[in-house]
Amino acid sequence: MGAQTETVDTQGMNYLVSLPRRVVTLYVPLAAFLVVLLFPFYWMVITTFKPNEELLSREGNPFWVINPTLAHIKKLLFDTAYPDWLWNTMLVSVVATFLSLLCSVLGAYAIERLRFKGSRYVGVSIFLAYLVPPSILFIPLAKVVFEMGIFDTRLALILTYPTFLVPFCTWLLMGYFRSIPFELEECALIDGATRLQILVKIILPLAVPGLISAGIFAFTLSWNEFIYALTFISSSEVKTVPVGVITELVEGDVYHWGSLMAGALLGSLPVAVLYSFFVEYYVSGMTGAVKE
Repeated sequence: MGAQTETVDTQGMNYLVSLPRRVVTLYVPLAAFLVVLLFPFYWMVITTFKPNEELLSREGNPFWVINPTLAHIKKLLFDTAYPDWLWNTMLVSVVATFLSLLCSVLGAYAIERLRFKGSRYVGVSIFLAYLVPPSILFIPLAKVVFEMGIFDTRLALILTYPTFLVPFCTWLLMGYFRSIPFELEECALIDGATRLQILVKIILPLAVPGLISAGIFAFTLSWNEFIYALTFISSSEVKTVPVGVITELVEGDVYHWGSLMAGALLGSLPVAVLYSFFVEYYVSGMTGAVKE
């Protein structure tokens, strides 16, 4: 049995030894995946550095820059309120993410660890709440925002973003909390620890990958959110990047493509950097969330 198993495993490992097989089964699909994945970013980069003459010309190579320029970046940074948009987006995303994680941790812990009757149905209802599209939720939320007197302020976005962040983060953390052994909590209860002490000193340190994974998702959703930011914000200096780039760099039927692509490129860098730093925690957090 051991010899047969070793033979089968060896044959499986030698499957890609042949160069034609590696090309067909590995290199060609990988190259196609990379082209599809990276081409939009490449297009944003070359459009950012193309002068208007090349952008509007029907001659030449559309996939390359002949005379690169920084005019579009200069226009974006100095002729628009893009630095303010970037700061607003960062501030709103960070505060909304931390607020949502706080609520999600408490909700997920209560549902998964306190074992009250009907906890499963509460968890499912929270996930179903996430499935309600923002295009429907923003109508009643608009009335609430106007009644509270926070229209056209960053606070309007900070308080409305958790309506779609909390359900998803709670569901994600529920799956990760479920993977933590109950024996640890029971031992702490025997030793006289309170529920809050157990949550802070035992559960949260063990759930760091899940917290980072939920935080990355919440930050990304907040950073890219468009409908709420378009509805609740009107002043240029309070807009976020997704709304500001679209509303300020499109004048009627005139599209400032160079500045638009520069804004999209610079706006995508913080999220890309965030993923690159925490990719290992992100993968382990997702694995723990779907373990059961």
